[in-house]
Amino acid sequence: MNLNNIKPAAGSTFNSKRIGRGQGSGKGGTATKGHKGQKARAGYSQKIGFEGGQMPLQRRLPKFGFKNVNRKEFRAINLDSIQTLIENKSITGEITKEVLIANGLASKNELVKIMGRGELKSAVSISADKFTKSAEELITKAGGKAITL
Repeated sequence: MNLNNIKPAAGSTFNSKRIGRGQGSGKGGTATKGHKGQKARAGYSQKIGFEGGQMPLQRRLPKFGFKNVNRKEFRAINLDSIQTLIENKSITGEITKEVLIANGLASKNELVKIMGRGELKSAVSISADKFTKSAEELITKAGGKAITL
């Protein structure tokens, strides 16, 4: 047996009926589309959610929710992740937004918020866009400074 002589089992495949190829084929004329009407025309495509003229489900249901256009998204960085970078000697001295970006904790156009998970063992000054109260307390308790930009 080779790949060039493998065939499917007898009777498992069959040719599809060719429609719209003349009266002799048995499926000519209307090409199984019936007589007239929108679905018989060329270029017909039904809209998603179309219910035959009935009010569609997405329009029957009430609107809900609210999107605040003035919302500010912050990149949350916890104190324990800053502490691991200090322990790995990736960060020394003052921690600015540029240092956090360089170490992959934030990207260039993001606003940074320092969160209070974990604990800070070394006295460092951290400058970020926002701090939680617990993070600010932990930073000052360790002997550092929390500078809001």
